[in-house]
Amino acid sequence: MKIDFILKGNVVTETRVIENGWIAVADEKIVQVGQDMPPACDHMVDYGDGLLLPGGIDAQVHSRTQAGQEDFVWTTRAAAAGGVTTIMDMPYDDGFLVCNADRLLQKAHEAASQVRTDFGLWGTIDPRVGAGDIPGMVQAGAVGFKFSTFETDPERFPRIPAALLAECFAEIARYGLVAGVHNEDDEFVKSAIREVKQKGLSDWSAHGLSRPALAEALAITQIYEIGAATGCSAHVVHASIPRGYELCSAYRQQGVDSTIEACVHYLLLDEEGDVARLGGKAKVNPPIRPRKDVEGLWHHLAAGNVTIVSTDHVSWSLDRKLNENMLANASGVPSLEVIYPLFLTELKKRGLSLSWGPRLLAYNPSRLFRISGQKGALRPGLDADITVMKRERWTYDAQASANAFADWSPYDGRELAWKVSATYLRGRMIYDGDTVMAEPGSGQRVRPWTGSLPQ
Repeated sequence: MKIDFILKGNVVTETRVIENGWIAVADEKIVQVGQDMPPACDHMVDYGDGLLLPGGIDAQVHSRTQAGQEDFVWTTRAAAAGGVTTIMDMPYDDGFLVCNADRLLQKAHEAASQVRTDFGLWGTIDPRVGAGDIPGMVQAGAVGFKFSTFETDPERFPRIPAALLAECFAEIARYGLVAGVHNEDDEFVKSAIREVKQKGLSDWSAHGLSRPALAEALAITQIYEIGAATGCSAHVVHASIPRGYELCSAYRQQGVDSTIEACVHYLLLDEEGDVARLGGKAKVNPPIRPRKDVEGLWHHLAAGNVTIVSTDHVSWSLDRKLNENMLANASGVPSLEVIYPLFLTELKKRGLSLSWGPRLLAYNPSRLFRISGQKGALRPGLDADITVMKRERWTYDAQASANAFADWSPYDGRELAWKVSATYLRGRMIYDGDTVMAEPGSGQRVRPWTGSLPQ
């Protein structure tokens, strides 16, 4: 076998760190992984004590939440610079709910001309139509289906009532795909919002008070109970409270296919420090919680109760984040271009194994989306998606970041201990540590393996 090139460094897998390791690549695939003396090869790149990790798979990206703002050409640019080689894009586009096969295929076609990394697409439903469009979206290659127990907007981000959610779960279970759900009880949150407004509260604290932890726990329980009843893979797409991880673990012990996701902002930001300081720039749904809850999430991460870590990336224009009335600001933050450095820095700070990075940012996401036969690990036969990190202390500057549409970030000015020095997608360098080299349209679409589809 002719090897195209070999990368040398400390290979970090989802289970261990291979010091003085190497990865051999041929025809866009990893063909060998080893330690110490590599095979002969004309092209060898030695990254010294740098880390060689699997390219990240971000489970939650919103490329088209604000029309005219970002789109795939920029989200995937930020991803490449952040060591993320595959993004899974959410279906709640501004003015275009991706709720049937035709819309999914249209979005896939439009994205294909823009993407610099590989990508997959979530689907959803129009609650007025119901579950009937799910089979068509499966055939069209949806990586999973996203729903919400809370109605942000009746057209763009509708609530799916429990009975309809159960119908959708039952249909998705036929194909073995994942159903991901936004986890906030609609009635509870709307009642809390009314109470906050009646009290005249509008500062940074208003958001957390308007979306209580109990509202989140109630929704999580509903999601897993419906999963248990239907046999569907039930995934909570962002849990900000420790109780959520306790519930997921309990259901999993009962044999339910339950998984749960921690967005990076829930692991790094807290309400009393960061939200108080940043206001709307730190507004997300569910809200950033107090420090004690942040520490609770890390306890669950170390215990193995966190399935994946994602960004829930969205680059709102800054004018949508600066309202003095906290409740009037848009929800969501950008972080694609810095997720690997953020997460590895915090792992090091807490004395946790670096293997949590590949496990939660690549390996587990690949299993969640049924693409583990193609991506997600540094193993022979898989795509040569490789992120190289160097040990370097640096300060994140949002205005100099790869995300051209968002020159702001809740992490602006944060000191980091690791920096992306190269990103390889299917064996091709797409980021060299300074410049995103991949051209728009050079990425590919990924589809889940669903076995034999039912007729």
